[in-house]
Amino acid sequence: MRERSLPASPNWYCSRCSDVSSSGLLGVGAKNIIYLIDVSVSSCRVAGELVGHKDLVSGFSFCQHAGQSHICVSSSSDGSVRFWDSSSKTLIREHTAHQSSVSALHWSPVDKNLVVSGDEKGVVVCHWYHTGDTTSFFPEPRTIFCLTCSPHTWNYVAVGYKDGMIVLIDVSKKGEVIHRLRGHDDEIHALAWSPLAHEDALYTRPEDATNGVSGGGGCYLASGSKDQTVRLWSTAKGKGVMTLKLPYLKRRGTAVDPGVKERLWLSVHWPKGRPTQLVSSCFSGELVMWDLTKTGKQRWTLFGTSSEGQNHSRIVFNMSSVHLQDGRELLISTSMDREVKCWDLASLECCWTLPTLGGFVYALTFSPVGTGCLALGVGDNMIRVWNTLTTQNKYDVRSFWQGIKSKVTALAWHPTKEGSLSFGTDDGKVGIYDVFSNKPPQISSSYHRKTVYTLAWGPPVPPMSFGTAGGKPSFSLYSCAGEGVILQHDPYKLNGEASDIDKLIRDTNDIKHKLSPHTDLSWKPDGKVVAIGNEDGCIDVYQAPSLKLLCSIQQHHKIINTLRWHHDHSSALELHCLLASGSSNAIVYVHDLRSVIENPPESPVVLTEPYRRLCGHTAKITSMAWSPHHNARLVTVSYDGTAQVWDVLEEAAVSNYRGHVGYLLCVDWSPVDPDVIWTGGKDFTLQEWSVSKQEFTKPPKGNARTVTKKMKANTKQKKKNKKAGPSGAEGAAQPEVNGAPVTIGERAVTGQGVSGEDDEDEASSTSSPAPSPGSSSENSSCHFKIFCYFCVEAPNIFYLTGLKKKKPRSMLPLSTSMDHRPKDELLQDCITLASVRHDNSCVPGQGDHIHLGLFADRQALYRMFDAEEEGHVEAGHFDSVVYLRLWSGDLEGALQLATEKGELNDHLLSIAPMAGFVVWSRTVEAFVKQLCLQEQYLKAASHLLSINKLYEAVDLLRSHKLYREAIALVKARLPADEPLLKELYTCWAAVLEKDGHFSAAAKCYLAADASFDAAKVIARKNDVLSLRTAASLARISGDSSLAQSLSLRCAKDLAAARDWVGAQEVLSLQDSLLVHRLHLCVAELLSEMLGDSEVSPAASCASRHPWASPGERHISIMDRVRDVWEEQFAVSHQSVGALLQELKSAESPMPTANSPLRQVLLHSSLHLTCAVLSWLLADDDQLVTELWHAVAWPREAGHFCVSAELCRLLFPDGDVSVSFRKHPKVLHHTEEAAKAAASSLQAFVLYHRLYECWWRTSGGSQEIQNGLSLSLADSGSFHKLGLDPSLLLCEPHAACQATQRAVRQIQQQLAAMVQQHSQTQGGQLDSGEKRDDSPAVISTTRGSSDSQDSAEHQKELAELPNTLKVYPHPDVVECCLVLLHLSKSSMSFSDSLLQEAKDLLRKYGTSPSVLKASQRFLI
Repeated sequence: MRERSLPASPNWYCSRCSDVSSSGLLGVGAKNIIYLIDVSVSSCRVAGELVGHKDLVSGFSFCQHAGQSHICVSSSSDGSVRFWDSSSKTLIREHTAHQSSVSALHWSPVDKNLVVSGDEKGVVVCHWYHTGDTTSFFPEPRTIFCLTCSPHTWNYVAVGYKDGMIVLIDVSKKGEVIHRLRGHDDEIHALAWSPLAHEDALYTRPEDATNGVSGGGGCYLASGSKDQTVRLWSTAKGKGVMTLKLPYLKRRGTAVDPGVKERLWLSVHWPKGRPTQLVSSCFSGELVMWDLTKTGKQRWTLFGTSSEGQNHSRIVFNMSSVHLQDGRELLISTSMDREVKCWDLASLECCWTLPTLGGFVYALTFSPVGTGCLALGVGDNMIRVWNTLTTQNKYDVRSFWQGIKSKVTALAWHPTKEGSLSFGTDDGKVGIYDVFSNKPPQISSSYHRKTVYTLAWGPPVPPMSFGTAGGKPSFSLYSCAGEGVILQHDPYKLNGEASDIDKLIRDTNDIKHKLSPHTDLSWKPDGKVVAIGNEDGCIDVYQAPSLKLLCSIQQHHKIINTLRWHHDHSSALELHCLLASGSSNAIVYVHDLRSVIENPPESPVVLTEPYRRLCGHTAKITSMAWSPHHNARLVTVSYDGTAQVWDVLEEAAVSNYRGHVGYLLCVDWSPVDPDVIWTGGKDFTLQEWSVSKQEFTKPPKGNARTVTKKMKANTKQKKKNKKAGPSGAEGAAQPEVNGAPVTIGERAVTGQGVSGEDDEDEASSTSSPAPSPGSSSENSSCHFKIFCYFCVEAPNIFYLTGLKKKKPRSMLPLSTSMDHRPKDELLQDCITLASVRHDNSCVPGQGDHIHLGLFADRQALYRMFDAEEEGHVEAGHFDSVVYLRLWSGDLEGALQLATEKGELNDHLLSIAPMAGFVVWSRTVEAFVKQLCLQEQYLKAASHLLSINKLYEAVDLLRSHKLYREAIALVKARLPADEPLLKELYTCWAAVLEKDGHFSAAAKCYLAADASFDAAKVIARKNDVLSLRTAASLARISGDSSLAQSLSLRCAKDLAAARDWVGAQEVLSLQDSLLVHRLHLCVAELLSEMLGDSEVSPAASCASRHPWASPGERHISIMDRVRDVWEEQFAVSHQSVGALLQELKSAESPMPTANSPLRQVLLHSSLHLTCAVLSWLLADDDQLVTELWHAVAWPREAGHFCVSAELCRLLFPDGDVSVSFRKHPKVLHHTEEAAKAAASSLQAFVLYHRLYECWWRTSGGSQEIQNGLSLSLADSGSFHKLGLDPSLLLCEPHAACQATQRAVRQIQQQLAAMVQQHSQTQGGQLDSGEKRDDSPAVISTTRGSSDSQDSAEHQKELAELPNTLKVYPHPDVVECCLVLLHLSKSSMSFSDSLLQEAKDLLRKYGTSPSVLKASQRFLI
């Protein structure tokens, strides 16, 4: 059973990752878990978790219907949707209809069984809770960011997309789009419906009423976007009615930069019962209540203004509200600051705050001075200090982030100084915080190279000596880190150098061998001894302050992870010397060291038998704590995911806690309650639990062998990483998202223990790390993942800022050390030296008299130098060896040694010429190689220049991609026509082009005299500005063909964006592109005339010409085109032929179904341009053919209304043989194809007029469906229009169409049979049987018959004239039906025409649908 806990941080960048039920139960998604929090009381309490998702929780919603309010639904990044019972915390069912990550989810407030979800690919899925069925829609091919179901109409769902589009869909009509709401220009973060089911005016002033919407059958919808605006939409009219701009609030003396959109997540919430009040988030986490009936600054009110610090300090992601039974209305908000806040909507004040954790809980410890003050070290780069004993606020937690900037992996309170907390981090930093002040922490200037595992306060050991002078307590701070070193820090001089205690251990115990790397340490409470754990599993116990080794415990065989001494306030003295230890195997050993401590042995003893052995865990031990209230009561935590309480004396398991998900990392016993323990671990949670209330007494049984194998595998990986060298720190801001997890086996030199079994780590689901409020280091991606417990080793760098100036290392350390011997030995040296000068009784400069070489002759000095060199070589100080040889006159030898050891420097190079040119040149070349290894390429190239190796210097720079410097060097030192220069420019351009720096690459190509390549690379960007620039570049360089091609591409892009003026300006720079200017002129006129007639959707026009404004409707488009050409482009009859030939060479593909209207109009206008040119050439056959293609393009692409309106614009009188009112002309056709095209064109004109008459007679008003309308002149009968409908009843076309229909039908049947046959064959193969009476045999016979019929029909089609197939007529059967229908209404036709229609209908109307429709006419 769990008491209090701090849950994991809610996931970031999710539109609905938290929701609250009507009973006051809040659910929040954190990582792959949903935490349930009871918010119905004055405070809050974590009530449990819903565990089961394998990936990040991306959405969560409660059912808000009575009797079902305990049911909830969640979605995940793995595409699954799960239904849960929150009361029993069990899974009901799982749906996997999505194929990609689910990004939005909502349970319908109207239908208790409907849940709607959307994913990143744009798929919307309806889930039916009572049946388990799902239905998928695909309304828009865009990334869904949020969605919300209407609270008034069950089938209406609003969907917000990444590109700023909002779409209102009807899920009862297969996701049919009702409205597309355009206005936002960036991500839609949240949507909220008005609680009212109708639209009332939101303004109180009469002059504002025109902006509001009143009445109507819709409902208001609010949206929040990354574009920093909140918009209100009328769903009745499908347009925006109000825009709210976020106020720029100042806080802490700084203003928010409104230009940084990356810092903004704009969440909106419309509380129930408040139709005129809307809640939204703001730039830095503030919450704002908008009064929609007011204007100006009175419109918004800030939450939490009564006291400082109530608001969030980072952006808010989710908000939800609930009405409690006591009448309170609460708003719950989650934020990037890792806090869940509850607000009273009546007073707009914060009721309570629940802190959450954004990383592994690495360390927790209670203050020995401030009772109940609990410190947490968390992987989100923050320290939390929790006053667990406060009565007013259960979660009185303060966060500390300044100066940390990495995971907090170790903590230790000062034993006597209240509020002094030391911390260690993942990047090797050690510091001390005063938690009762607002000052930044003190940081030690001595950094560890790897993760700090352990901190401990203890008595000082040499060379530090604090004493009690000045009243300062005598404590040092000790830190143990991943490189195996323990440093002693002076807490009052952290800017001084910390000392490595290994030197004292070596000196005191006369140890010559290398010490095993240390992994943990623990001072006995009385400060007399210290236990140090090592990587090899050995535990050494030393006596303070000299650190004399008392004993070595060789019990463990794996790395030591944790050591703890029994407390010394127990009445039983025999327990004071108990030392508990845990390692990477699963057994806890307890040793009684009383005899060793009370009677220190002369020489160290080795202990191989434990006092007690505690067996039960199935994985490595990570932490432990002795109970301060009991004798010999110990709690341990392990990788098996449990905490175990032991009675050490009895070796008995007392209680086992299994409330965490994942392994545990830290534990501590409550200092005030003997029954309470606190634990933290991988699941980002801190949990308080009672020992006496646990169901289990022993850890769960597991396969220890499997755990061991995994650890061995991780250890191998660790060794590989170690051999490979530092692999980079995991870092505070390593991005998420899906890198391979790092596996670290054990707490060794490369990191303490956390394996990689399933380790998706820190910074969470949710998050990037949490820097200071207002910091700019936020990452929006949807989600961040960091891997591994204590991350891989940090770079091997000591941070020396602030260090006291170090004393330089002695060049003669051996002889210097001899001068620090006792006084009597120093006096004896004088006697020895005197005797040497008189009787040569000893040899100075070697052996015990090495230091006397400085006071004897030169040969003695050389002997001393030789001995010092050996010492320097052994210590690795090769630079000192070089200087000694230099002093002795062996300059060439010094340079040779420095070259071999990589110790060359500028000083040695400067004196190298003293040894001659050859030696100097060889030394420079060696130094260049050394600099290259150090990645100092510029300096290396400069040294090559000093020995006149210019080309080698250039090659060096080029080989390391320093092209800029190489080019500068070549241009400065070599002739302008040097071929190497062009080669460098070309290579650099290729690199820049590959990296996407096209403008810089173009400059290189221009410098290399490759203007064609420069233009091509700029055009690769393929935007308007780049294409325009590339065209200008090609034109200046004289490449006219490339300039024309690029100008034409640019003009087409501008025309697609309806920037007609810009397109003409681009083409006007090229005289040879006149025909394309004429084409765009026709396209602009056509677009404007169709837009004026309202058959094409009105799109915003970037720019248009004055001559393109809509003119008189009775003038045909051909007349307008001809007039504009003559006035604006001075087109003459002499140049028309060449223009037509050039235009015919342009690509003109065949029309396809569902082509975009803009593309269709461009192709149609191309044929219109050819038609006008043919008209000017008096080529009637070409004219009518191009007109037919112009009309056919929109018709074949499925734009029926556009085709009909184009026919009206081309032939206002309906006669295709007499065209162009302003320039009348009767067309005469000589070729059969032209006659067929004219006949087809006339038939389609009649076809459109026929439908206009039908719609007019059936519509009863002038508005006709699909956007077509009839003018007053067209309101008479069909004959009054002067048109003969008999052309529509062409029997040859009817026969051709019937044959084509038969072929299509046979092809469909054959395809169905092939599919059936393949399925049957597959079933037989699966069953392994072959049946003779298979349906495939019957299908084969039928298929053979169909194939014969198809061949006959194909033969019939081949015999028909090509003109019938190339220039078809409208469907004759359809025209017959329409004519007969009109004859039954107001239209009158001749009996012969009607009889002909009936005959054709009987002969060719054989399909079931036609037969059914024709029954009433053929009776």
